[in-house]
Amino acid sequence: MTTRTIRARDRPVFGVDVHSGDVRGDDPSYALVILDPVDDDDPDAPDADGPMARVTRDVVSFRKLCRLIDDREPLYVATDNAYELAADKGELVGFLRSLPDGTRLVQVTGAERPEPLSRVASRHGIPYGKEPMKEAEASARLAAANVGHEVTAFTDETTVKVSRGRSTGKGGWSQDRYTRRIHGNVRKRTRQVQSKLEEANLDFERDVTEKYGGYANATFAVEARPEDIPVSNSRAGDVRVEVERERRDGIEYEPLVQRRDRVIVGIDPGTTTAAAVVGLDGTVHALYSSRTADTADVTEWIIEQGRPIIVAADVEPMPETVEKFRRSFDAAGWRPTTDLPVDEKLHRTREASYDNDHERDALAAALYAYDDHEDQFDRIAAKTPPRLDREAVIAGVVAGDASVESVIADLSEDDGGDGGGSGDTDADETDPTEPERTEEEETIRRLRERVERLESHAESLEADLAERDERIAELEGELEEAKREERIEARTRRAVSRLERETDRLERERDEARETVEELEGKVETLKELWRLDHSNFDDVAADQGLVSVKVVEQFTLDALEAADEAYGLVAGDVVYLRDASGAGRRTAERLAETDPRAVIRDGNLADVADQVLFDHDVPVVPVDAVPVREVDELAVASEEQLEAALDDWERRAERRQKAEKQEHLDRIISEHRAGRTLPETEE
Repeated sequence: MTTRTIRARDRPVFGVDVHSGDVRGDDPSYALVILDPVDDDDPDAPDADGPMARVTRDVVSFRKLCRLIDDREPLYVATDNAYELAADKGELVGFLRSLPDGTRLVQVTGAERPEPLSRVASRHGIPYGKEPMKEAEASARLAAANVGHEVTAFTDETTVKVSRGRSTGKGGWSQDRYTRRIHGNVRKRTRQVQSKLEEANLDFERDVTEKYGGYANATFAVEARPEDIPVSNSRAGDVRVEVERERRDGIEYEPLVQRRDRVIVGIDPGTTTAAAVVGLDGTVHALYSSRTADTADVTEWIIEQGRPIIVAADVEPMPETVEKFRRSFDAAGWRPTTDLPVDEKLHRTREASYDNDHERDALAAALYAYDDHEDQFDRIAAKTPPRLDREAVIAGVVAGDASVESVIADLSEDDGGDGGGSGDTDADETDPTEPERTEEEETIRRLRERVERLESHAESLEADLAERDERIAELEGELEEAKREERIEARTRRAVSRLERETDRLERERDEARETVEELEGKVETLKELWRLDHSNFDDVAADQGLVSVKVVEQFTLDALEAADEAYGLVAGDVVYLRDASGAGRRTAERLAETDPRAVIRDGNLADVADQVLFDHDVPVVPVDAVPVREVDELAVASEEQLEAALDDWERRAERRQKAEKQEHLDRIISEHRAGRTLPETEE
């Protein structure tokens, strides 16, 4: 329970315990503890580390207690035993009817078979003492934390009755007019009540009794509690309104919060905090995620879902935030040996629906924790006697790190004890008005319990035997499967060995083939060298066949020209093939023009500046489309006839280009002369 829990209330919480006397006797007195809500901005607000509300303690009589309840209208009147406020069931119903609208009587120790208050307080971390005042305070704090069951004798259906407020009388001269007025006022008030119920959007059924001049009475069956109905008991003149809840057949106990008792919680901390709650049967109960919630908000949400016995994370090591949650709930921790991969999380949560990856990670952690403990849960359940709470035994073993036998023994002792307090009731009692048993009846009860324990033990042994037989059959099946897999593996090993031998043979053949290729490549290189030596004057050879030798330059750059010059020399009269003619500048073009080539065959477009430099040096430039170049290794040749034709074409184009340039220059001189300007060349 946190400060936030108490301060969220807008009405006080009463805790009550018998201080002295007996409700069945005369004038019992009660220890009363009142927890008043305190706002955060209240100057008297307690610190978060101190008490969680303004606490008032007093010893009052039953009459004063009822008067305080009427005056303060608390949210809860909490006690460890509802029959401390009434001698029997009839008086308890009367006490419940006298409570103000919205005030509930809460038994914090459970329903028909309550637990000792000390155990409930310890479970929820509430301070406890055997003195009546401390027990009353523990009850109040437990109820403020929504622990316990509401004691109710009424349903959620309320009857609102509108009737005559006075008798119509025996008669007289104005009897008819008087009766008509009363019935008319009843009808008017009935319509007002119906209008208020409709404005409040409440479901109801109306039944009216029509009389002379209007209604004798009207009854509304409303599906709501009295505090939710905008009508109250009243009597004014001719009309009376009565509001009364419908009685149940007996006394019933309804939990303040519908909780799933013991649960497994997975938490994914971070900017967005997510939590997932899974039952001990692996059922997904609830998912939660928020970017703004703090630790207290998440803790309260988890408390509303149940009592965690395992807090799980999806990474290793467990984050510090998750470890804090684990310590706050005094639960066991679970984490994987390594961080859970995303594909495994997706597979494990495939049957659940979640809103984001954070909820998926929290749910995966909880489900994997359940998978890891499922067999342990089954073993514990098989050893738990029917009279004990199976989940309580699991919680004691898993979260308490105790043996199954010791937990069963502790729970059996608690179940048979008196609970350790004047306000606690015996766990075996079902009615506080039941008379004490005689010695023979007590002996019979103990013997019956012993028989039940022995029968339970026998059933446990039979279950263990059946489980052992199933395990033997399972192991035999696994052995047969292992033998079959061993035979398959042996055949696989033989096939692999055969394939490995074949692979080795093929690799040897491949290596031999590679050696042969390398040897032949060496011979080819040698033959090429010999051929070059034998045909050192390749131009003569090419000329005999109508071909012209071509020297290849990979790229029109200075480095590529230097490399070609070093490889086979660039001299006057050479035909140079530029494999990539783009990108050259003035300096590169001048370097090529210095060699005075016969022609330049280009592949690609020349830059304008390079084209102009070569043109100025009378170096013919022809496209490779006009003079195709054939290459053999480092040697290249072109057709002499095609080259001559291309050169003739270049000369014709060069002549036209020179004429055009001269005409352009002349036009420029004339234009500048007319403008009064003189070209530098003219002045000279």
